[in-house]
Amino acid sequence: MTLPLDVPVSLYVHLPWCERKCPYCDFNSHEGFTEELQAPYIKALLADLDSQADWLGRREIHSIFIGGGTPSLFSGESIDSLLSGIAQRARLSVGLEVTLETNPGSAEAARYRDYFQSGVTRLSVGVQSFDDDLLAQLGRVHNSAEAKQALDFADSAGFTRWNIDLMHGLPGQTAEGAAADLEAALLRSAGHISWYQLTLERNTAFWSNPPTLPDEDTLEAIQIAGEATLYAAGFQQYEVSAHSLPGEESRHNVNYWEFGDYLGIGAGAHGKVTRPDGTILRSRRTRTPADYLALSAKSEMPAPTSTPIPPASLPGEFAMNALRLRRGAPLSTFSERTGLSADRLMEAAAVAISQGWVADPTNGTFVATPMGYRFLDSVIASFL
Repeated sequence: MTLPLDVPVSLYVHLPWCERKCPYCDFNSHEGFTEELQAPYIKALLADLDSQADWLGRREIHSIFIGGGTPSLFSGESIDSLLSGIAQRARLSVGLEVTLETNPGSAEAARYRDYFQSGVTRLSVGVQSFDDDLLAQLGRVHNSAEAKQALDFADSAGFTRWNIDLMHGLPGQTAEGAAADLEAALLRSAGHISWYQLTLERNTAFWSNPPTLPDEDTLEAIQIAGEATLYAAGFQQYEVSAHSLPGEESRHNVNYWEFGDYLGIGAGAHGKVTRPDGTILRSRRTRTPADYLALSAKSEMPAPTSTPIPPASLPGEFAMNALRLRRGAPLSTFSERTGLSADRLMEAAAVAISQGWVADPTNGTFVATPMGYRFLDSVIASFL
């Protein structure tokens, strides 16, 4: 495998605590947060970054995403210590995008101002719905009024960029109700809405005790009405669950879908790193916060557990990401990010192309057709 060109790199930071575990959530999140956990956890995160210094090298970090859990449980002072520590250890690009996930239930005007002053440039607000009954069924700790207030706090704190996280296909939801949620979001939008269907995942309370979800006809009506609402407001779907005004795409997430590199720090964090010899590694940290904090008690935190991605798996890995983008990706990106010939990707895509799921790549673009985008899970499966 030939040496790839310089692959852009992002940083994902996982803050694993939340006030209460939602019944649909299968993320690595844990109850039991206390104020006293902040300082040792920030220290552990920076030691984690130190342990990956060889993987990062002299490359610039193009974006930072602080996810969870509920990162907004952490104070502005803690987030400032985190970002200052990162800046001392890594080269940061001009115009760095720094996103922090926040829950309306822990939103405070002063805290949002502190986040903005610490260097956070973008918020992702976990609204999920503006319907109080649905929020209660989802186990959320906030109500509609608090969700709207959180978005107003973001505006008054100085933020000009934020994402509104919104779910559809909720228990008992109608197409009219889903459209009303989107209309409420658009009134306080800064140009980006993540809109995705509720699914029942293993190892969640909803999996063990599933609610009654809308039938297929209703789900289709929700999808059609929702897409029309977003389109009428000037929003374009640029990724499976992401809609934005032009120029407001999440640069951090686009780097994932374009098969860029990312370091992951924090309990349960994952990463993908291209080494100078062309080897591409997947890395992961232990999921349990207590075990993660115990690692930082060592004199030097060891690097995360890592495994190389076999070259034979790279076409499928690339397809799994790039085909999520509505515009797809240039064929040249595959070679730049993997060191392999684009012919390898085309060989792996033969079935998808023959079925009309992936467009003829003669124009140099690797992209799903409208039919392929509609049935993307099946398309991806054809590569694996």
